[in-house]
Amino acid sequence: MNVMQPIDRIRGGVHEKERHESGHKHVTGTAEYIDDIPEPAGTLHAYLGLSERAHAEILSIDFEAVKSAPGVVGVLAAADIPGENDISPAHRHDDPVFATTKVEFHGQPIFAVIAETRDAARRAAAKVKIEYKDLPHVTDVMEAAAADYPLVIDPLKLERGDIAVGFAKSKNIVEAEMRIGGQDHFYLEGHISFAIPGEDDEITLYSSTQHPSETQHMVGQVLGVASNAVTVNVRRMGGAFGGKETQANLFAAVAALAAKTYGRAVKIRPDRDDDMTSTGKRHDFLVGYKIGFDDAGRIEAVDAVFSARCGFSADLSGPVTDRALFHADNCYFYPHVRLRSRPLKTNTVSNTAFRGFGGPQGMVGGERMIEEVAYALGKDPLDIRKLNFYGGGGRNLTPYHQTVEDNIIGRIIEELETSSNYAARREEVLAFNRKSRIIKRGIALTPVKFGISFTKTEYNQAGALVHVYSDGSIHLNHGGTEMGQGLYTKVAQVVADEFQVDLDRIKVTATTTGKVPNTSATAASSGSDLNGMAAANAAQQIKARLLTFAAERWGVSESDVAFEPNTIRVGADRMPFSDFIRMAYGARIQLSAVGFYKTPKIHWNRSEGRGRPFFYYAYGASCSEVSVDTLTGEYQVDRTDVLHDVGKSLNPALDIGQVEGAFVQGMGWLTTEELWWDAKGRLRTHAPSTYKIPLASDRPRIFNVKLAEWSVNREETIRRSKAVGEPPFMLPISVLEAISMAAASVAEYRIPPRIDAPATPERVLLAVERLRRAAKNG
Repeated sequence: MNVMQPIDRIRGGVHEKERHESGHKHVTGTAEYIDDIPEPAGTLHAYLGLSERAHAEILSIDFEAVKSAPGVVGVLAAADIPGENDISPAHRHDDPVFATTKVEFHGQPIFAVIAETRDAARRAAAKVKIEYKDLPHVTDVMEAAAADYPLVIDPLKLERGDIAVGFAKSKNIVEAEMRIGGQDHFYLEGHISFAIPGEDDEITLYSSTQHPSETQHMVGQVLGVASNAVTVNVRRMGGAFGGKETQANLFAAVAALAAKTYGRAVKIRPDRDDDMTSTGKRHDFLVGYKIGFDDAGRIEAVDAVFSARCGFSADLSGPVTDRALFHADNCYFYPHVRLRSRPLKTNTVSNTAFRGFGGPQGMVGGERMIEEVAYALGKDPLDIRKLNFYGGGGRNLTPYHQTVEDNIIGRIIEELETSSNYAARREEVLAFNRKSRIIKRGIALTPVKFGISFTKTEYNQAGALVHVYSDGSIHLNHGGTEMGQGLYTKVAQVVADEFQVDLDRIKVTATTTGKVPNTSATAASSGSDLNGMAAANAAQQIKARLLTFAAERWGVSESDVAFEPNTIRVGADRMPFSDFIRMAYGARIQLSAVGFYKTPKIHWNRSEGRGRPFFYYAYGASCSEVSVDTLTGEYQVDRTDVLHDVGKSLNPALDIGQVEGAFVQGMGWLTTEELWWDAKGRLRTHAPSTYKIPLASDRPRIFNVKLAEWSVNREETIRRSKAVGEPPFMLPISVLEAISMAAASVAEYRIPPRIDAPATPERVLLAVERLRRAAKNG
């Protein structure tokens, strides 16, 4: 054995600030996306023909001008589908690839043009002649309820205690409602799929999807073939945010259908306008609530209904509206509570997953109720928040009957309250507002408690494949997809840490259904939790074989063998990792393993509204200060301080980036991003020119973001870390609350401002005028 000096540490292990594995490629433009893949000779291009009616019967379709257009190879419609004309993720057969006799939203796909070039396909699609018979349509939640539109899926009810008893003992009762807007995902890379036909029934797809296995199953269903004939590959996505969890299935199915029909490679990539028109958004909600509380501000009872605009089909509206109820409590204990969902059908595109998956809408509703209590009693909302936190005897049970066992929100709030100098700054804001006639300021400190796990229990599993090659290099593949969040980097760090080798020894390859089967979507903030544990499991299997080999080879006990930084120690002697691996290969030791992980402890009974849907909670808090021009409703975010809990961070640099990005994206949802349908049911905010996402200039002028470095997950997660993708998205609720405070100042904080989200300047100005009139009228 070669004798080596011990090495202090590996480069790029867990808990280190390591750059994103593709970060340098992103900034230099060398990262390869699907549209960058060289096209095989003869590649065709598909483009969708979309409905121009919100709700109508299709009386006739004339494709003659389409088929005779230059470059057109053919037209595909529902009759050309050999399998099922359905891509419903809820398996309710309510989500066709192509509409047949009826269209149910403006922008619904009816056919696809296949042509030699994308431009030819796009131009030809516009030449179709369709005769419609218009039907009544609704696009709004209240319209749908008034028209007695059906629910797209069975509603959920969460109940604990007795709300009649709770309201009877409440000295104060407030009843109101709030609208919470939707949001477009606005990923940088739009939807795209590239299909290459193989022999027999085989098809290979490159798809911008968060859920390769579901895309695989849906394509198989549409083609009428088994899943083993379909291979879906995903190296990276240019953003997704939930918008590619189910919505990618349409484009993959069309590309695959065309490729098998014409025996040539086919690519489909819609324009941004058509992408935004034909794909789902974050659900917008109408929350009706009744809240009872005592004179101190302690909540006694809550009764709330969360009605959602779901669109024409179920998609993921069931679990999204369920999760809204799961988070309507946020950090607060409701002694008596009833929460109900109302997932309403509308003649709009079917809404879908979006970062937070309904949780943000539920949490905004819960925070509005806290605001109601504070304004009713003339108190600082933060005092009301702290008074109602979970904690203490008999005050730890959620409305879904899970006990909150890991509550650290008290410490989070205390530390942020101190570091942001909240109390003194609030006094300064109050003093400023007394003197300033036009510009008003507001400040708010809001908490976050977010449950981590898929609420569909079977999705809480993951697989990974690890190969150690004879030269000591390591190949890693797992079921998680990389959409810019750094998942590949984190899981590679875990494997590097397991083998105690430098990170650059690990090669992460594209996610593919051909290597790791039956994967769950990279969603629910579970990517690192699930895939990190699966990869660690695979590495541990290989390590166990290597320990046994070393012990037998050198005649020592396995406890005398250790993996040290880039070396193997046997007793007092050390040898390079690569030399050791070459010897193990020579001894015919298996150097490959399939890892697996399933989340423990979780269970959920939807019919009873009881269980433990979450493995643990992630916590955080933010303090935001704003300035509002009461003559125009315009505002700016002057300062935000964030303290967020990610457990023992796998990679602090990536986690900070996720917190910062989530905050700005969530702030956009609550302030500037507005979806608007006209009287004909057409989405009018379907391009960057009409849909306002935050700019760099919209970020808080002072933006202080810190991780709670003392936090360690009490549950056995991957290296005691916590999920980070979704929980910080709800931190900018503090911005909405601060804007509300600034508006309320015009009425001496005596009237609840009740500003709906998004708090656009128009809505803020209307609220200011309403409050002034109310104050004037006494």
